Amino acid sequence: MMRLWINGLQMVELIVSSWVHLLYGFYIFSTAVAYDLSQGLYEYLRPNSNLEVKEVVKCRDDLPPIVLVHGIFGFGQGRLGGLSYFAGAEKKDERVLVPDLGSLTSIYDRARELFYYLKGGRVDYGEEHSQACGHSQFGRIYEQGNYPEWDEDHPIHFVGHSAGAQVVRVLQQMLHDKAFKGHEDTNENWVLSITALSGAFNGTTRTYMDGMQPEDGRTVKPISLLQLCRLGVIMYDWFDISWLKTYYNFGFDHFNMSWRKAGIRGLVDTLLGNSGPFATGDWILPDLTIQGCMKLNCHLQTFPNTYYFSYATKRTTKILGVTIPSGLTGVHPMLFIRVLQMSIWRHPPDVPPPYKGYRDEHWWDNDGALNTVSMTHPRLPIEHPHRFVANDSECHPLQPGIWYYKIIKGDHILFIVNRERAGVQFDLIYDSIFERCRKHVFRKRPQMLPNEAHQQQSELQQTEE
Repeated sequence: MMRLWINGLQMVELIVSSWVHLLYGFYIFSTAVAYDLSQGLYEYLRPNSNLEVKEVVKCRDDLPPIVLVHGIFGFGQGRLGGLSYFAGAEKKDERVLVPDLGSLTSIYDRARELFYYLKGGRVDYGEEHSQACGHSQFGRIYEQGNYPEWDEDHPIHFVGHSAGAQVVRVLQQMLHDKAFKGHEDTNENWVLSITALSGAFNGTTRTYMDGMQPEDGRTVKPISLLQLCRLGVIMYDWFDISWLKTYYNFGFDHFNMSWRKAGIRGLVDTLLGNSGPFATGDWILPDLTIQGCMKLNCHLQTFPNTYYFSYATKRTTKILGVTIPSGLTGVHPMLFIRVLQMSIWRHPPDVPPPYKGYRDEHWWDNDGALNTVSMTHPRLPIEHPHRFVANDSECHPLQPGIWYYKIIKGDHILFIVNRERAGVQFDLIYDSIFERCRKHVFRKRPQMLPNEAHQQQSELQQTEE
């Protein structure tokens, strides 16, 4: 009887969670459509629109670009109409790029896409990886890279939200490993700084609540939120409605799941789990389990010439030693149930812990999507150099090769999509990020004044004589 009662509660929770996520997704989609329609109507009805002279704002070419990398279910510039994943933060600086990467593709695939988005060319996922994961080796073509001059002398600042932070770390390691065919001159110094905003460095216990099996962190439970998500994504890609996918794309085009290529038999195989990204594990959720992040982190380094900063978010508090959500109004409705569930998470007693020394209470503080302990800095399986800071002034001057981190009050989506939710805190966070990139992060290369150069040349000539 008790077992039936528990199963009933779990089914109710699944139904509620599914509807909340579906409604939020519909809200985002409809907001983007409404914005585009209103903009189109305004342009059509605006008088003398052809006489308007637009002011051209010139960007400084000597500034290294700041690249904003979205997280899971995210989107870049050009998707969802005029909607901004980073809630317009990209307008705070002269040179900001917002790439559109696969919203559900694996960390590895997204890192490859990010390289070619910046450098230009046809996305190459690598022959060995593509064969192992059952998808095409080549993907989208970027005729003109968004920063083709990118190299060690023209490095880039990266800001990653959620899984986007881990994407950038994998990209930097690929640059160090010279993993891009035809670009053998790459190295880790192409990355000047990495800033993580709620970065998914060490995995999250939410993946298990949503449907990942805690036994292996790879397979999906037969009845779960992720199983419903899997079915929806497969059908979305199979129908392949061009205008809809132009508006929003999960990023699985290289798996060729469209009805034009897969047909009915391919759809059945994918639904049954015999092929596609969910069969091979080449999608983002396995990378966000604790086991998946540990597997990635085994190969990722913190490099001595790169600056690192992390903002870890938390929407829980402790009362008499009990972790609970910190307030009802401050947590987004889509995340409130998960904040509560993650704050009382218990690893299944009949399943081996994901690592030696694991304790449930270390993972209770969370922001509704990620555990706070996971966001501060890479710590599993080996802890990287790090330093906690309460105020930004405490870390000036910044030292490269160290993960500086702050813990701030907020849920996982406070600083994206809806700017009004964060209020003043939105500007404080992004202003500090951009100011750090522009004023406090640089590689020391003393510039010589003209008179000093002339004097040095004269001294050199006298020495030779």
